[in-house]
Amino acid sequence: MATETKHLARPAIHAVHPWVPGSPERRPRHQLLSDDERAQLAKIASILRFKKDEQIFVQGDKADAVFNIVSGVVTVYRTLKNGDYIISFLHPGDLLGLSEEGHYLNTAKAATSVTVYKIPLPAFRRILDTNAELDVDFIIKLCEDLREAQHHALVLAQKKAATRLAMFLELQEHLQMTDSGKAASEIYLPMDRSSIASYLALTPAALSRAFRMLVSRQVISCRDRHHVKILDREAFNRLADAPSLGG
Repeated sequence: MATETKHLARPAIHAVHPWVPGSPERRPRHQLLSDDERAQLAKIASILRFKKDEQIFVQGDKADAVFNIVSGVVTVYRTLKNGDYIISFLHPGDLLGLSEEGHYLNTAKAATSVTVYKIPLPAFRRILDTNAELDVDFIIKLCEDLREAQHHALVLAQKKAATRLAMFLELQEHLQMTDSGKAASEIYLPMDRSSIASYLALTPAALSRAFRMLVSRQVISCRDRHHVKILDREAFNRLADAPSLGG
């Protein structure tokens, strides 16, 4: 069960700006909200903490709030007749709570220990009605979400499992860039391998073979199941290269 706390950093929304020249795949995400906007959202929000594997909301439930991730990683998935399909992994600075006709479209579950701001929809809509700059911030964030959905579609269009894996690792590396735009020395994968396989539409066995292939060719090394280091940047970039994320 989620626990509620009182003291935490104010809400923050992270994204790459879609209208600033440059390569959105290579620039780090930055914080969009002003101090006043963060204060406004903090006043109407409550802070919830979830343990790993706890559900934040469930597909089909009444949508009464949106959520802003403070720490941890959230898995978002859709349940169909033949199983669960992972749609995205969300990180600090992301929003979740996509709804249609007043109900959540997906289920969100904590992939790690997670802290979120829960922002009630009626109060949230009132703020948006009176703050045009906040409207723009959310449009920028929606643009990033659309780019990532397009990226996921491109990943699934690749025939080779190793290419899908490289594209996934490249996305995770981008999300973990420092503010100065430098890549971390290792890519941290907080989600389990079965979740990665589901996201990539691979069987766990196919994903394991893809990891082994990249390791055997010395493209990457794996310190453990959650830490990956790129050894051959040129070979990795060739594998991860795909059409532009732009629409």
